[in-house]
Amino acid sequence: MTLPESERALLRKVLVALAAERGPGATFCPSEAARRLGGEWRGRMAAVRSEAAILVSEGALACTQGGVSVDPIHARGPIRLGRPFPDPAGR
Repeated sequence: MTLPESERALLRKVLVALAAERGPGATFCPSEAARRLGGEWRGRMAAVRSEAAILVSEGALACTQGGVSVDPIHARGPIRLGRPFPDPAGR
């Protein structure tokens, strides 16, 4: 499902807000973001992963599966999203 730009922007805000609400080290299910938009959430899951992938590439989100960093687009099965991991080098 392709979303209009205004809904994509809102989705990005929701994803970042959910990560901020959870705090460091905590994650959330991408379906929570789809549900926050209201209506039929299941049809938005591909768009959620797509927008999450953009935010991961920008360093605004982290995506894991079984505790391992993964690409939200190519991961099969459940993923978790959260705040980006701190840079171990302190950069």
